[in-house]
Amino acid sequence: MSNSWKKLFFILLGINVATILFVLVVINIPTRDDDLDLEYSNHEYVDFNIHSNKDNLNKVINHYIEKEGLKSPIAYQVILGDEVELYGTLKVFTQDIEMKLTFEPEALENGDLILKQQSISIGQLHLPVDYVLKFIRDKYDFPEWVSIQPNEELIYVALQKMKLKSNLRVKVEKFDLKNDDIEFSLLVPTK
Repeated sequence: MSNSWKKLFFILLGINVATILFVLVVINIPTRDDDLDLEYSNHEYVDFNIHSNKDNLNKVINHYIEKEGLKSPIAYQVILGDEVELYGTLKVFTQDIEMKLTFEPEALENGDLILKQQSISIGQLHLPVDYVLKFIRDKYDFPEWVSIQPNEELIYVALQKMKLKSNLRVKVEKFDLKNDDIEFSLLVPTK
C-alpha cells in the first residue's frame, strides 16, 4: 500500500508541475507576431514642403560642415549667392592661396541636385577645371552622398542618400538662387 501512495503522490506532483509549466509557457507566448518591415525602400513617406531662402540655407550648410565632422586639411565653406560658391584656402609651401569655385545649381526630378561648374580661380592661376575638381575630390572631406565628377565638370549631390535621423529624407523641388526661391520636401516615413 505504501508503494501506491508514493506512485500517486509523484503522479499528482508531476501533474502540478506540468500545469505550472503550461501556465508559464502560455503567459510568455506573445499575443501575435508583427511582421517587421526592415527594408529602407519599402517605407511609405508623407511629404512636407519647406520654403526657404539663401540666408537660412547658408547657415544650415556651413553648420553641417563645421559641426558634423566634414572638416578636412583644407579649410572651406559654401556660400549661396546668385550661384553656389565654394571658397577654400590651400596651403602651398608656407603660403595660403585663396580658391573660389562657382556652380550653377539644377534640381533634378528625383530630388537630387547637380552643381555645374561655372568658374574657377586659384589665386592668379588659371588651371584646367577637371584638374582642380580632381584635386578637390582627393583633398577635401565630403560626405558620401556628394560625388565630384571632374570629367563632367560637375558635383552631384545625392540628397536621397543623405542619412538623417528617423529615416527622414530630403528632396529638392526648386533651387532658384537668382530669385531666392528654394523649396524642399521633407519625406517622413509612416511605416
